[in-house]
Amino acid sequence: MHILENYVAGQWRAGQGQPARLHDPVTGAVLAGASSAGLDLPAAFAWARQQGGAALRAMSYAQRAALLARVAEVLTAHRDKYFEIALANSGTVQADSAIDIDGALYTVGYYAKQGSRLAEDAWRMDGPADALARDNAYAVQHVRTPARGLALLINAFNFPSWGLWEKAAPALLSGVPIVVKPATSTAWLAHEMVRDVIQAGILPPGALSLVCGGSAGLLDALRPLDLLSFTGSADTAAQLRAHPALLRGEVSLNAETDSVNSAVLGPDAAEGGPAFDALVREVVREMRAKSGQKCTAIRRILVPAERYDAVAGAISAQLARITVGNPRHDSVKMGALVSRAQFDNVQSGLAALRGAAEVLYDGAGLPLVDADPAVAACMAPTLLGARQPQALLHQTEVFGPVATLMPYRDTAQAWAMARLGEGSLVASLYSDDSDFLAQGAQALAESHGRVHLVSPEAAKSHTGHGNVMPQSLHGGPGRAGGGQELGGLRALDFYHRRSAVQGAPARLESLPTARAAAFAE
Repeated sequence: MHILENYVAGQWRAGQGQPARLHDPVTGAVLAGASSAGLDLPAAFAWARQQGGAALRAMSYAQRAALLARVAEVLTAHRDKYFEIALANSGTVQADSAIDIDGALYTVGYYAKQGSRLAEDAWRMDGPADALARDNAYAVQHVRTPARGLALLINAFNFPSWGLWEKAAPALLSGVPIVVKPATSTAWLAHEMVRDVIQAGILPPGALSLVCGGSAGLLDALRPLDLLSFTGSADTAAQLRAHPALLRGEVSLNAETDSVNSAVLGPDAAEGGPAFDALVREVVREMRAKSGQKCTAIRRILVPAERYDAVAGAISAQLARITVGNPRHDSVKMGALVSRAQFDNVQSGLAALRGAAEVLYDGAGLPLVDADPAVAACMAPTLLGARQPQALLHQTEVFGPVATLMPYRDTAQAWAMARLGEGSLVASLYSDDSDFLAQGAQALAESHGRVHLVSPEAAKSHTGHGNVMPQSLHGGPGRAGGGQELGGLRALDFYHRRSAVQGAPARLESLPTARAAAFAE
């Protein structure tokens, strides 16, 4: 069995004891094992802070951006290998693997370009100086300084590639060393990417560490002023927040968690019209892509009551065309969930939703392509509907190809229903009515990290309800975790400390010229 080693304190080390097993979610075959037992994590973290932190901070933003550009080149050179690993370990079809892998490559390249445009400075000015005295003899300049701790990046199982690099790129550009902890069940891809970057010798020693296997001891190894960025379930985030280091405020947390996202069809959208068709296409795409295993996927479909039956029929007709099974066959359009355990979780959640909704489309009876239903974690899409929605439908996320259709009587009720998610990553609106789109954006922006407007002229070129672009903020309030990632250079904010420097204006003018060497120690 292939063992995924950990990379800590500049060395590849295997964990002790019986490793956790990684499986092919279609065939059930064992692919690899991973363990982090026996690692001296406090010493490894200290080495990363001292060695990696000092080396990164001694560089300017532009110099660190150049490192990211080289990382992107190395990853691109091994792209075909990554697709093979994703096929085997995540059970994804080519298009779904591309969301993860090509999305990561694009994000690293994007931050390399953004960083290359930053000044050759070691810290960032946060706006202009403001006078503190009437004669302007004393003023304040706000600054953002790279954090001197390390960033622990805990990622979810659904995006082992993009989930790693959308966090790693802004952290490294900021000058903060990182410790990567991928979800064990799909850790092979993240492990291989890190290994390729380490072997290329691009980053300074200590800038990048990797822990595979279990998470025991990770949080205990954090120290005051370290950072923790997490993607996963709300329950796990609650456990993280209960750790003493986070309770005392010593460690800063950025969390992206469960989200019951919604798509809203405008009252003006006639059956067969561009807005109507755009919603149907996007719902089907979001249910199929990654087998519904996206934190941004559409879970609730809110439509005018008079369009309920038409939307149900149109979505069901397109879902019926999706072939499910072994992604090694070109005819298969949707592969597997990441594991049989995840399959069981989705089935359990679906059973709960069925108690509050009717089944509008159920693909469970269709045969799988070259996959044993008793072994494979493959699942066809299920569309539910509820003419009288219950609270459970707004509060339960089933992390698979499941969505629920619900009617609304007027726009006020539509906005209220969308907000019943109690904080979501994204809501998408489909309409040719500018007033509807503007009102929806205003009504939902406070409770959603992103509001996605799809009017007819944008229907062919929009980036997608669930597609997270590095130029746009990713995250959301409330149930969605309260964190923020990406959003261009806003992503650097989490890895910097904002502070105020007060002094004579002439002295403050010299702040931007402070060199990186002053921040290295």
